[in-house]
Amino acid sequence: MDTESPSRGCLLVLSKGAQQISTLPALLAEYRVLNGRATDVGQADALLAWGRKPSAAVAEREAVKAGLPVIRVEDGFLRSVGLGADEPPLSLVVDDLGIYYDATAPSRLERLIGQPLSAAQGARARALQAAWQQHRVSKYNAARIEAFASTGQHVLVADQTFGDVSLQGAGTADFQRMLDAALAQHPDCTVVLKVHPDVVAGRKKGHFDLPQLARHPRVQVLSADVHPAELLSQMQAVYVMTSQLGFDALLWNVPVHTFGMPFYAGWGLTHDALPAPERRQPASLEQLVHAALVDYPRYVSPETGRACTPEVLMAWLGLQRLKRSSLPASLQMLGFTRWKEPLVHQFFNGSAIRFAKHPKRLKRSAHTVAWGCKHDEHLATHPAPITRVEDGFLRSVGLGASKNRPLSWVIDDLGIYYDATRPSRLEHLLQSGCSAELVQRAAALREAICAAGVTKYNLPGTQWQRPVGKAKVILVTGQVESDASIRFGAYRIRSNLQLLKAVRARHPDAWLLYKPHPEVLAGTRPRGADEDQTGAWCDEVVGDTPFHQLLEAVDEVHVLTSQSGFEALMRGVPVTTYGQPFYAGWGLTADVDMHPDVQARRQRRLSLDELVAATLIRYPTYVSRITERFTTPEQTLLELQHWHELPAQKGAKPAWPQAVLRWLRSFSKRPLPQS
Repeated sequence: MDTESPSRGCLLVLSKGAQQISTLPALLAEYRVLNGRATDVGQADALLAWGRKPSAAVAEREAVKAGLPVIRVEDGFLRSVGLGADEPPLSLVVDDLGIYYDATAPSRLERLIGQPLSAAQGARARALQAAWQQHRVSKYNAARIEAFASTGQHVLVADQTFGDVSLQGAGTADFQRMLDAALAQHPDCTVVLKVHPDVVAGRKKGHFDLPQLARHPRVQVLSADVHPAELLSQMQAVYVMTSQLGFDALLWNVPVHTFGMPFYAGWGLTHDALPAPERRQPASLEQLVHAALVDYPRYVSPETGRACTPEVLMAWLGLQRLKRSSLPASLQMLGFTRWKEPLVHQFFNGSAIRFAKHPKRLKRSAHTVAWGCKHDEHLATHPAPITRVEDGFLRSVGLGASKNRPLSWVIDDLGIYYDATRPSRLEHLLQSGCSAELVQRAAALREAICAAGVTKYNLPGTQWQRPVGKAKVILVTGQVESDASIRFGAYRIRSNLQLLKAVRARHPDAWLLYKPHPEVLAGTRPRGADEDQTGAWCDEVVGDTPFHQLLEAVDEVHVLTSQSGFEALMRGVPVTTYGQPFYAGWGLTADVDMHPDVQARRQRRLSLDELVAATLIRYPTYVSRITERFTTPEQTLLELQHWHELPAQKGAKPAWPQAVLRWLRSFSKRPLPQS
């Protein structure tokens, strides 16, 4: 039993299923949730009942015996990525009068729908409807964003699971009448019968003989897991018994015909086959939306474990859908070490994965994802598309060679950012520009990164003191000379020693501060063949001083292709390049040794925040340590800042172990970035 806040009432949960819901305490934060038995009623102030399920009857019976109130809950209308059996709900409705799908009695939702709205509430409802369409969300959101393949006009008929309590006795004959009505009222349309996701998954049964219906000339049985957003935008009308698809259809401005009495029927917004209860009087769509998405449910952010708004959860679920659909449904992976294989399933969540240990094991027809460029020679004749992956720019605390978990990868379908010999997706993004809103977001992100002192590896170290009396101090950053970024990104200067000699020739009187690559210093990557001579061409070699601290003390940064040049640009430090890194050639750097072909491709003059927008927002893919789901660079920054305080999550579900929850509570008064 939770004893943290004795002032909160104790809510007793008897249902074994509800006791397994990890998000329940966060969604019912006004209570101390006690998972117990009927013998624990003496400790309780109320009992939880889940809808009208059989377990709810048990809770009601025990509540009557003890003279305690019942708190009735159900999943919200914007629930999760996966189905209910796979993931805990991220939204919950709490009803003190009834429950929304039981039209035989009043519910709190009915009362809320009938309330007039202020101008601000009406505007918020319209914005939520627009966001629902923009993010392409629904109750469940695992389905990929794939166009519904069809020709001609269509109407949609929604099946439901057999025995669904919201049907209130409606059976096979009622569903058949609904289908017959759709066929009769739309003689020129194909009727698409949408099978329920739980039926598709084999967990439950529906109401139709699907093989028989498949032979009907005007009926298309849709058993595939197609998301409502991809269906509703192409429908002339939607026919439902009590399915939430009808509510989705209203949000998509599609006419809805109801044959039961769902919560959204009886308000003058739908064509209803049944008479509505007298309690329901005409209401606007804004009233329905505000009540169903703002007033009635509560939401929890999967990344903070705290209450959030529907807008925040909608954006998070929309991001999951977008990222899950960004690559083909099936992929084969080449060049990923064993420790990266679990990460592949997170960064490519939404695709079926097959690992190939050698290029000879590749299927020639399958889309291949390769780590970096190391297999390019073998892939040169591969007939299927190739995508390349590398660590992102906000990576981790600690080095990659030490197998510290990365929070970002870049996934490139054209090349890879460090390969200047050909275009990359990042170069394409930089060349194409971005919106003013995105540039503003990039500026805020850049300022937050600089204020936090976050870089790629975020290593600790000692403070460095600038030498007294030196007019110009230039930081020269070393690289791993065997790294692909030099092989594919350098032009004529191709080693750390050559770089130092070139800088010294251009700045004979400057104080040259040389910083070897962190992995070379750590001994996890080899030194260059002549790197032992670098000390003779600089004034000082610096070791483990954090990079962001050096940037505060130097006048310029000179690089070959190192990402450190990008980090210096973000902090306003002048940068000179002697190779062709992704950030060179756009008017932000002084470029000494750039191939004419590369310069010819990079035509736009960029602002710093346009560079940041493409490099840190549009190009990378981020995965949270908390949820192991896709996230934003803003959330990634927060997790990097508190890397050692936040325990790593294990497992594929956002289960929020107690250690994570304690960490989240400790930062409960700090502002968190919205997803």
